[in-house]
Amino acid sequence: MNFLDIVKLRQSVRSYAEYPVEHEKIEKCLEAARFAPSADNSQPWKFIVVDDDELRNKVAKETFNSIVPFNRFTLTAPVLIVVVTEKENFVTKFAGAIKKTQFNLVGLGIAVEHFCLQAVEEKLGTCILGWFNKKGVKKALNIPKNEDVDVVIALGYPKTETIREKKRKKIEDIRAYNKYF
Repeated sequence: MNFLDIVKLRQSVRSYAEYPVEHEKIEKCLEAARFAPSADNSQPWKFIVVDDDELRNKVAKETFNSIVPFNRFTLTAPVLIVVVTEKENFVTKFAGAIKKTQFNLVGLGIAVEHFCLQAVEEKLGTCILGWFNKKGVKKALNIPKNEDVDVVIALGYPKTETIREKKRKKIEDIRAYNKYF
């Protein structure tokens, strides 16, 4: 499989088979994330693998509520990856203030996508979650107050191998050479 094939196969998976994910496959995904670039090589991320059933259910329950119920599928994901965002170092904080960019979040996004693309290679499905109760997740995992959690990744074997049709803009609508559209 070439890289573009992997990119095209990646999709948000919300229905998982009931069997566990091998730690070797999780480690490969983490290794891919570890090699993601980041501003000032700050590597502002930590990944907490939550595969203990009781703890996973506790974290999963922090991803939805009665008002926003759409993440209930996390209860069926065999693994949740909680991505901790470290505070910016001096260089990235200073540069970010000037450029009005949170460079730690840019790097985090790249690392998360590296993780998810490697998951495709491992025949695993993922769903990147940005909607969850941060305080509840931090409490469940004893994450220090000075650290932040911006992403949770649901991980497991997809219940179905169906690849949904992607609705994307045409290349002509997103690309221009040497001038703005």
